[in-house]
Amino acid sequence: MFIRNESFSSFIQSYKVITALVIIHIFFYIWMYWFPFLGGLEIRWLGMGNNILISQGEYWRIVTPIFLHGGLMHMAFNSFSLVLFGPALESMLGRVKFLSAYLATGIMANVVFYFLGDDRTFHLGASGAIFGLFGVYVYMVLVRKDLIDQTNSQLIMTIVVLGVIMTFINPGINILAHIFGLISGAVIAPIILTNLRRNHQQRPVHDPDDIGFDPNRWSKRAKFKKRLIYYIIGGFAAMILFFYLVSTFLLPTLY
Repeated sequence: MFIRNESFSSFIQSYKVITALVIIHIFFYIWMYWFPFLGGLEIRWLGMGNNILISQGEYWRIVTPIFLHGGLMHMAFNSFSLVLFGPALESMLGRVKFLSAYLATGIMANVVFYFLGDDRTFHLGASGAIFGLFGVYVYMVLVRKDLIDQTNSQLIMTIVVLGVIMTFINPGINILAHIFGLISGAVIAPIILTNLRRNHQQRPVHDPDDIGFDPNRWSKRAKFKKRLIYYIIGGFAAMILFFYLVSTFLLPTLY
């Protein structure tokens, strides 16, 4: 369930939402910290969560911190957690429900911080949404035992306990976002897991020891490369458009 044995290309094809989220993490990290002179500093400032600024009408700050990170290790850790623990849920729930659950838990964690957190604090990171996924797993372990086996139940509970402990031990951690992200995931789990049976949408995993030949493998690979090129071109076009809109319409209003 949490062991990844897909190839890079098959992972991208199978888990498009997770792939897109990781690309967004990397893109904004590179923009903010490698190219601050191209608007990276402004993007970081505009995207961070802050209660005072939210109360002044900058409501996007409830959402944007989910996609931004405070440094390389912060981004890498959250992206790795998403790649490791997200695929099973994306496979079971489907792309729309998985993305909705991910965003909903991240937003709910930031909303709780708005009401209970320190107004002087600026925060960013996908940890609230990541812990939201853990909350869904915790609900499965405690209530929907038919959706997860004992071995994976023990693994996920160990990870969750360690994550909670580290939340309180490490300095600079948004404790409220972690804890209420976890709670939010458990709260929405009964809704998103409705009518879901074990292995409902699980994709078969190829056994690397199997010997076989697909006569269409080369045509499939060519089609994948063609689609990948389109994705890259579209991604760069979207980045350029986003940067143009921000620099033209949003940044001038700050000065």
